[in-house]
Amino acid sequence: MSSADPEHREEEEAPAAGDDEDTGANIAPIVKLEEVAVTTGEEDEDPILDLKSKLYRFDKDGNQWKERGAGTVKFLKHKATGKVRLLMRQSKTLKICANHLILPTMSVQEHAGNEKSCVWHARDYADGELKDELFCIRFPSIENCKSFMETFQEVAESQKAEDEKESSAAAGLIEKLSVEEKAEKKEGEEKSDDKTKKEAGEESKAVEDKKAEEPASSA
Repeated sequence: MSSADPEHREEEEAPAAGDDEDTGANIAPIVKLEEVAVTTGEEDEDPILDLKSKLYRFDKDGNQWKERGAGTVKFLKHKATGKVRLLMRQSKTLKICANHLILPTMSVQEHAGNEKSCVWHARDYADGELKDELFCIRFPSIENCKSFMETFQEVAESQKAEDEKESSAAAGLIEKLSVEEKAEKKEGEEKSDDKTKKEAGEESKAVEDKKAEEPASSA
């Protein structure tokens, strides 16, 4: 039979069974994976600023700047304590590049000769231990750099006010405790005096009763 025969051509062109056919069968997975809740450590914090940037740290031994990573830098404010920290993660691996609190004593300055970069000192905890670091961060635009510096300074000043507030509250608490301790001490002394007087009175009464009994016994 010729290959041009319609029946033969239909057999050749007919799709193999199962190529496009939906059988409706449900295939169960070989391994069942349970959903795992992933935490970032940022659940109790509110972001104040979030910018793309590239971070460098100054290597004292090599006397040069070394790239720490490129990603997103954030200022995160804790909902309960009000403390603010700077956190930066690498864009792909999410590895932490910088992680430290913004303290009232900190300041940020424009990097000499580059309006898109700025520098600051910090006690950083990115590697799991506190280290004194000199950081330099570079942004895609001058506007982003200025926004970062302004936010940095605002946060530092707000933390100074928070520290003063905490110090004042602590001083008030200490004063209150001191007053309460003095009141308790005075109350204890008064009770002690009353007890001493009571014991002295009972002793005196006992002596008088004994003297009163002596003549009767001798008679």
